[in-house]
Amino acid sequence: MEAFRATGGSARLPVGGWPCVLLVAGLYLATAGCRQSPASAPHQAPPTGSEPIETMSPPDSAAAPLPGRLIQPDDLVYRGAFRMPDAPGDTDWEWGGTAMTYYPGGDPEGPADGYPGSLFATGHDQFQQVSEISIPVPLVSPAKNLSELNVARNIQPFHDIRGALVDAATLELPRAGLAYLPAQGAQTSDKLHFCWGEHYQDERVVSHGWCELDLANPRAAGGWYLGNYSNYSTNGYLFDIPAEWAAQYTPGKLLATGRFRDGGWSGQGPTLFAYGPWNEGNPPPPGATLGCTPLLLYTRSDDFDTPTPHTMNGYHHSDEWSGGAWLTAGNAAAVIFVGTKGLGECWYGFANGVRWPDEPPYPPIPDPPNDERGWWSTRFAARILFYDPADLAAVAQQRAPPYHPQPYAYLDVDSYLFNVRSAQQKHRLGAAAYDRANRRLYVLEMRADADRPLAHVWSVSRQPP
Repeated sequence: MEAFRATGGSARLPVGGWPCVLLVAGLYLATAGCRQSPASAPHQAPPTGSEPIETMSPPDSAAAPLPGRLIQPDDLVYRGAFRMPDAPGDTDWEWGGTAMTYYPGGDPEGPADGYPGSLFATGHDQFQQVSEISIPVPLVSPAKNLSELNVARNIQPFHDIRGALVDAATLELPRAGLAYLPAQGAQTSDKLHFCWGEHYQDERVVSHGWCELDLANPRAAGGWYLGNYSNYSTNGYLFDIPAEWAAQYTPGKLLATGRFRDGGWSGQGPTLFAYGPWNEGNPPPPGATLGCTPLLLYTRSDDFDTPTPHTMNGYHHSDEWSGGAWLTAGNAAAVIFVGTKGLGECWYGFANGVRWPDEPPYPPIPDPPNDERGWWSTRFAARILFYDPADLAAVAQQRAPPYHPQPYAYLDVDSYLFNVRSAQQKHRLGAAAYDRANRRLYVLEMRADADRPLAHVWSVSRQPP
């Protein structure tokens, strides 16, 4: 991607792209500046469970793609940022922002300021409780002065919406997703759908559920498995699918869920599955395995049976795709993923360039701040990826394999962020949410306000031709 990178700007990607890794004699060999370690190393032993579809034949009822145009990076107009409020109770926003969804019926008593509705989002990542906040008018601060920004207001304080479904105390480096949907099927009330997981999940566990919008009385239902797929591929983000698109390509499935797990344990790029739990009960029984439709799934890094692994163009094992949304504006659309993109060289070890060997002797752990072992790149960029919904439709209809879609453009957003401290800083972006009626995209910047997330807002200006 180097030749097409536009810092603080956007780029459209050519057809084809650049492979990042090749599988030869069991080793991932570096190309395009991406250096990998052997897949047999201790830090690369992801569990099996995902079943990517390698061959496709068109179904008899394959439908033509819906007409429309693609939303481009230049169609996103930055509106500014706002801050999280002080939170009463036993948790706060510090280290929060891993999940978020927009609720159009929220804050009905709020001012008529052009930003209706509310946001549900998760707080501190070791508690993963959920709060509802208002949406103040975002402001642009050229000097990146937090005191110039408006502050959201508490609507519902933090509560644990999962009940006994997930023991938050046992989660290590949790992942989470939230999505609001109005009542579906036999449901009699609107729901807050959720998924939860953690960094290491060697065995499949229940991951998805739903609850009521009253956070103090959530009446959670679940947890459910998603198909026969690994948790590494399914439980990191969650968003709604436009009803018109779902009716044609994923009937009855209005939710999109997926996850990117560094090291390629989820698949070497973001993943996406469509599902609709209300089709399988109201609610489905605890422990049910929900049907789902793959929309995006690249080759896993532990899949040695695929002669040529399929990756996202420009893929790095150090990438982080932490949120997503399905954007629509008139007859234009795009599926986006937000996160932090690795650029330059890629290695397993430490930020100062020390590589971790596959066998002893192991090097000493560097002093802070270079003591975090993991996947690293020469530098990182906060980025929004754009995918074509027509490519996902081809996968849903089994006219193309799930590794076929590639991003057609990206937008680098570091120039808008308040807390980029170094070129190798990870975890820049968290969750995303979309207000479809008003075309507003909300993206959280992690730890930008005394360890609290900061909400950034874009409007989508694409108009019909």
